[in-house]
Amino acid sequence: MSVASQIGDQRHARNIPSHMQAAVYRGVNDVRMETVPVPQIGAGELLIRVHTCGICGTDLKKISSGSHSAPRIFGHETAGVIAATGAGVSKFKIGDRVMVFHHIPCRECYYCRNKVFSQCPVYKKVGVTAGYEPSGGGFSEYVRVMDWIVANHGVIRIPDDVSYEQASYIEPVNTVMKGIETLRLQPGESVLVIGQGPIGIMMGVLAQKAGARVITSDLFNQRLTIGRQFGLTNTIDASSAETVERTRGFTEGRGADAVILAVAGNSLIRPAMDAARPGGRILLFAQTQRSEATIDSAAVCVDEKALLGSYSASVDLQEESARFVFSRQMDLESLYSHRFPLSHAVEALNLAAHPKPETMKIAIQPGSAWEGMSE
Repeated sequence: MSVASQIGDQRHARNIPSHMQAAVYRGVNDVRMETVPVPQIGAGELLIRVHTCGICGTDLKKISSGSHSAPRIFGHETAGVIAATGAGVSKFKIGDRVMVFHHIPCRECYYCRNKVFSQCPVYKKVGVTAGYEPSGGGFSEYVRVMDWIVANHGVIRIPDDVSYEQASYIEPVNTVMKGIETLRLQPGESVLVIGQGPIGIMMGVLAQKAGARVITSDLFNQRLTIGRQFGLTNTIDASSAETVERTRGFTEGRGADAVILAVAGNSLIRPAMDAARPGGRILLFAQTQRSEATIDSAAVCVDEKALLGSYSASVDLQEESARFVFSRQMDLESLYSHRFPLSHAVEALNLAAHPKPETMKIAIQPGSAWEGMSE
């Protein structure tokens, strides 16, 4: 039987339509709901029916900056159910609940051998698409998962007792774990996390799990309140207090051993460096767009402060991040403050780009249309 006829049989079995709805990026700040073909899969590939896809800050930056050509369908924090399998797929079957990594490294090149997976040329390719140039595709009803993602452990089966919402955090949790690993935290060290959005809260929780004493800061007290619910009780309201001064107050006047900048704003790099003690480390986590920034060069040279970066996920942390999420060591679902059906994806993206103080993580959920129905 040909691959094409296999797909046809599987579509009949799972009632897969020929077309679907998707939020299509057409240019700077221009995303439209459109009807597009359901992607065709080939040998070794999977077709996933998307249930939940979280909105990531990198999606918003791409939409607002025009850094990527159009048209595209973004969204990469994807959890759903397998609707079709290509020829030769034996590890997965139709009906399996899964989450998908859209990047997987080759594990053989210079960068992989040196554990810098995000710089691997294969990793830089995107292996999940809803059509057009592969860009994750999770803001749609179906995504195609390419063969190298499937073959190289880029698809993780979700246990029956774990929700799609909880599972959709595996990729962002992995990126946070990688950032914490980059800092090489020691038990008892002090860590300042600047920004208490969902990523900042996850950073704080995982830093505490590593044995650090965590201090958090944010301009919005509502976010600090949410962080306290996760055990992050040493807080600085940056709208009414000077973060650097308060951090020194928490640390016997020295400054934090490590500072995590979980906010996309180059203007905060200098304060983050000022809040670190001499010999401390500063991790840039949200500075994902290339631009110039002002730093105190003497702080690096004379004060021996280390400026570090961490980007994307690590394949070495896949199992650990999945265990963390599946064991519910953190109630990640509760970080979703808003959930939108796919038909309201443009509204969801607009809210994510212009958050209110109480806005946390936002989910686009094509699966809200079929919850309660037979999968």
